[in-house]
Amino acid sequence: MKHFSWFAGLFLLALTSWSVPALRGQAAKPATPPTPENNSSVILLKEGHSDGVRARAAHDLGREADLATIPALGAALSDPSAKVRREVVLALGQFHQSGVLPPLIQATKDLDGDLRVLAVQSLVGHYSGAAPDTGLTGFMKKNVQRVRGHFEVDNTKIDPGVTVDPAVITALAATLKDTRSNQAAREAAKGLGTLLAAPALPDLITAAHSSDADLAREALNALGKIKDRTAGSRLVDLLDSPNKDVKHDACVTVGILRTNEALPKLQSIFENAADPKDKVGAVQGLAYLGEKVSVPLFTKALWNENKEIRQAAAEGLARAADPQSQGELEKAVSVEKDAEVKLAMEFAITALGKQDYLGSMASDLGSKTRGDVARSYLTELARDPSFLPKLYPYLQSEDAGVRKRLCAVLMYSGDQSSLEPLDRLGHDPDGDVTAEALRAKRAIRLRLGAQGPPAAP
Repeated sequence: MKHFSWFAGLFLLALTSWSVPALRGQAAKPATPPTPENNSSVILLKEGHSDGVRARAAHDLGREADLATIPALGAALSDPSAKVRREVVLALGQFHQSGVLPPLIQATKDLDGDLRVLAVQSLVGHYSGAAPDTGLTGFMKKNVQRVRGHFEVDNTKIDPGVTVDPAVITALAATLKDTRSNQAAREAAKGLGTLLAAPALPDLITAAHSSDADLAREALNALGKIKDRTAGSRLVDLLDSPNKDVKHDACVTVGILRTNEALPKLQSIFENAADPKDKVGAVQGLAYLGEKVSVPLFTKALWNENKEIRQAAAEGLARAADPQSQGELEKAVSVEKDAEVKLAMEFAITALGKQDYLGSMASDLGSKTRGDVARSYLTELARDPSFLPKLYPYLQSEDAGVRKRLCAVLMYSGDQSSLEPLDRLGHDPDGDVTAEALRAKRAIRLRLGAQGPPAAP
């Protein structure tokens, strides 16, 4: 009996040893892998009984960011509801993969003007990293702009070395010329500037002459970003624009584009215009030209009661690089009360070779109000390779704002010598600084690989 009990126990143990793993294996058998066909959000997007259900499904697909669902989202751009199509465009903008470009390009042709705006913003954001304005804040901003009709200067640009799909530029140029929606055309002009889309130059020049002042201003701003000097001569006539804002922006843009034929007209506007805004625009354009013939005008303007004119005058002297102006600049900076004008004067003195104010300029990189201006001045100075090493010690500043903006300076003006100092920021305690250092190194390596000069800031 004991032998039987022992044998029975052994049999049960063996049976248990075999069956438990088998049962476990059965329980662990993988479920059917998810596919677009059995994705509940895809099903609701296709078959949802209401606009709200389908729009929510598109929203959820954007959050899931499953590349396999891009075709389903693209197909939903034919949904009869603009609300659904809007959420589809926003969802596609979440992917940051090249596969979303064709459906987003398709969306730029949508019948709904606001949706075309979102499609343009999503295409541009694919390269710039800036998402479209959505939700309450975006709604309020968009409608305030509509009521006021105000143009807002935007300085966003893609990083040096980023390559844009030509089909995207073609789509934005088509939207720029589409007369159905001024707002979509304005957004396209802005986007072409952000993408530095030189192939769109002729269309932007045409848009700069539009009767819609905000579209003209967006086009002028875009041309100033692209910096193709061949456009300048075709903008000189806008210095006589009856619209004060377009005239002002044209003055600045022809200066940025170094359109020397505009110099006499700009000087005449500055000396004879009754409107202070015209004078400011003219002297800013002259400052970008930076011709020595304007040095007497700049020197006198250092003492103008208008601070914008004083600032532009100092910038003009920086670019004209006439050593004889240093004495007047030092007198002016010693009594200047406005911090931004003083920064411009420090820029000029530094450009003339005196380094006394370099530390002050570097400190201003950390300023919330002047940091971006200081960055643009130092970017310009750093295009001289002999100036670059003078900036590297400030990468160790205790101010994270200084370190971060200095990385942006080097992104545009750095060279091979900049890579090692940027490497030291790879473990910076501030994550934003580390990210900016990586962006700068990537841009420099791309530039070195192309063996081209530093990109214009």
